[in-house]
Amino acid sequence: MLYRIADFIGGKKPVFYDAIRNDHGLKHDPFKALVVPRPVGWVSTVGANGVANLAPYSFFNAVSERPHFVMFSSGGPKDSLRNVEETGEFVCSLATYPLRHQVNLTSAVVPYGVDEFALAGLTPAPSRMVRPPRVKESPVAFECRHWKTLALPGGSERASYSVVFGQVIGIHIDDAFIKDGMVDTAALQPIARLGYREYGVITADAVFAIDRPRVDAAGNVTAATAAE
Repeated sequence: MLYRIADFIGGKKPVFYDAIRNDHGLKHDPFKALVVPRPVGWVSTVGANGVANLAPYSFFNAVSERPHFVMFSSGGPKDSLRNVEETGEFVCSLATYPLRHQVNLTSAVVPYGVDEFALAGLTPAPSRMVRPPRVKESPVAFECRHWKTLALPGGSERASYSVVFGQVIGIHIDDAFIKDGMVDTAALQPIARLGYREYGVITADAVFAIDRPRVDAAGNVTAATAAE
């Protein structure tokens, strides 16, 4: 059923739409504004021609820790996807609030072979275990070896999505952000993709800690235990 936008205002009707038909009746598809916040994958690669590429991906995340794996999803045959499949390597640098304008600059659509490091005024720093450089100005970077690319069904040739999985084989952390043996995530000020043109940033006043519950055999919560 297709609701009118006016029906949504003031809680007059529950909001539901068929996500296959995508008949939401809104100005823009709300899906990406609802799956939030999403970390930004700032992916650097090197093509077979030796030219570096740097681009942000709003569909990015870690998917396991033993071993460490990350993924990013590419809409269409973008340069990052092409380079990863040619060379088998990529690097994810952390997108942070102080670097937000540079992250945005690297999202520009430019011809294949243009170096976005130079475009955004960023410094390509050598990686230890892979060929693509990391962003020197970023406090964190993951060096990754390509594992597998999965093509998702249902899209057109122009709007098809491919999910790229990579095993993290090396991690860089600026030691200025390590306190008492733990990473100070809030101090890193990582940015996250929201919907539309909106982003968010993690700051100290937005962070809270909560211990995991401990439940006995009878199903009673007996104590809290510190989370890993």
